[in-house]
Amino acid sequence: MEFKHISVLLDETVNSLNINPDGIYVDGTAGGAGHSSEIAEKLKGGHLYALDRDPDAVEVATKRLKDLPATVIKSNFCDMDKALEAYNVTKVDGIMLDLGVSSYQLDTAERGFSYHSEAPLDMRMSKEGVTAADLVNTLSVSELTKIMRDYGEEKFAYKIAQNIEKRRKISPILTTTDLSDIVANSYPAAARREGHPARKVFQAIRIAVNGELDILASALDTAFNMLNKGGRLSVITFHSLEDRIVKNKFKEYCTGCICPPDIPICVCGRKPQGELAFKKPITASEEELKVNQRSRSAKLRTVIKL
Repeated sequence: MEFKHISVLLDETVNSLNINPDGIYVDGTAGGAGHSSEIAEKLKGGHLYALDRDPDAVEVATKRLKDLPATVIKSNFCDMDKALEAYNVTKVDGIMLDLGVSSYQLDTAERGFSYHSEAPLDMRMSKEGVTAADLVNTLSVSELTKIMRDYGEEKFAYKIAQNIEKRRKISPILTTTDLSDIVANSYPAAARREGHPARKVFQAIRIAVNGELDILASALDTAFNMLNKGGRLSVITFHSLEDRIVKNKFKEYCTGCICPPDIPICVCGRKPQGELAFKKPITASEEELKVNQRSRSAKLRTVIKL
């Protein structure tokens, strides 16, 4: 299996974790093990646990990390506490999450993530459960519209959903090309010049299939609670929806007193649980953008457990 994936913000992310060679670390989204390998290379007595729900990623990461102090586990990062309990691990020194879809998943046509190649309309990261085709062929116009608006910020969502319904009455929508063509034909001609019409819709359907935003807030809480004092949680996001969740969660961890401003003395007793490692998110350098255009929307945020 050829698993090609260029790790985004590689050095920046590994550096943000402030690796202790004797520490315990978690990569909750192992993918092609790019970040995992760099973390594990720095460990001299410590250990890395690399998680991924994609069985292809688990297979590749296992091979690439076999000579390093690392254990690969097939698990969704939202279940990392349960997954690590099996290894008697309840506290760790650092956790990283590289959210979204991997280069391998996008570039492997048969996985059905990309609108550039014809393939079964799948989009399942875990290769289990409901497919994109299932959603597109069964959800109501209002449900499809909501998914495309909420997860893709697609302004032509209702028109696209109507055309999906018209098409599936004739024949099922089974391939990426089927869906991409429907989206393109739903767009006004002028709007088609603003980038590929299907980009936002494919993002929205993918998020819905994999429950990406549904699990993110609770997964961040799980990860933050697992950190030792001084431990760090670093998260790479790729679109505004997930970045907003991460930003707001980190702000919550770093917030102290929440008493009304007209009360002169704090009575809530709330203390900040964390502090930001850097005030503004780190983005890709010009050098990285030249070799990996997929890094253009990436943002890295890190919070430190107090």
